[in-house]
Amino acid sequence: MADSNNNSQLSGMAMSAMTEGKNIYVLKASCKGAIGTVSRITTYLAQRNCYIMELAQFDEIATGNFYVRCVFSSTPGVTPPLDVLREEFGNGVAELDKMEWEIHDTLTSPKVLIMVSKFDHCLDDLLYRQRTGEIKMEIPAIVSNHSDLKRLADWHEIPFYHLPVTPETKQEQERQVLDLVEDTGADLIVLARYMQILSPNLCEELAGRAINIHHSFLPGFKGAKPYHQAFDRGVKLIGATAHYVTTDLDEGPIIEQVVERVDHTYSPTQLAAVGRDAENMALSRAVRYHLEHRVFPNGNKTVIFR
Repeated sequence: MADSNNNSQLSGMAMSAMTEGKNIYVLKASCKGAIGTVSRITTYLAQRNCYIMELAQFDEIATGNFYVRCVFSSTPGVTPPLDVLREEFGNGVAELDKMEWEIHDTLTSPKVLIMVSKFDHCLDDLLYRQRTGEIKMEIPAIVSNHSDLKRLADWHEIPFYHLPVTPETKQEQERQVLDLVEDTGADLIVLARYMQILSPNLCEELAGRAINIHHSFLPGFKGAKPYHQAFDRGVKLIGATAHYVTTDLDEGPIIEQVVERVDHTYSPTQLAAVGRDAENMALSRAVRYHLEHRVFPNGNKTVIFR
């Protein structure tokens, strides 16, 4: 019997054979629930010789909202180009069902601008996952209010922008950040332990496309040395939360959470190490979910098709 790794390789080879020469697209849409919506989507794709590879949907009873994510492939020489698919879908199914919708080409690598301070674990983890292809993204810039991590950026040959910030220069520094976002064409901004509170203006400018990570304890410990506070209270769980940035500090829509069990034998240093691992995992998952178009905003919450 083949082992799981061989099975994965065979599955990957089979998928490559199935999709060779084809374009793979992701359709994500939301609207009020109605009879026939899924049928209209699948019929539209079938009529254009598109093969549905994956389909996930969710109805939220409380609001009546409907969410759908569909991965489909084109038929070379038959399926219309992406711009035509978008135009026809927008003027047809989307207009009829009053959808908020997007169609993305998976061959395009999204651009991710990463912001950091002095802690390197989340940045290092994201760079590794990008380098190995686990997360498909282009990183056009790394921005920091300190110069400590420049060597790491240089090693990866990624432009590093040192933008110091003080209370007096905060407004100008954030303007420079927005200029970089525009100049690089960044699709997503990741605060990989960027230890600065963003102004309400910057939060609004980056709404829906900025992800933050922070430690998550029960009870919550704020201020300096949270892991020492956790040790003093004898916590049994260490966690991390990745969420979209909003004007309400650390209260944006949650994308991913990770928890790890600990006990009385853990020192503050060991608790911090567990916390770093949890932060890496929560942030990398959140970034991947966003870039793979699996996340749907739902008020103060999110719908995520994993």
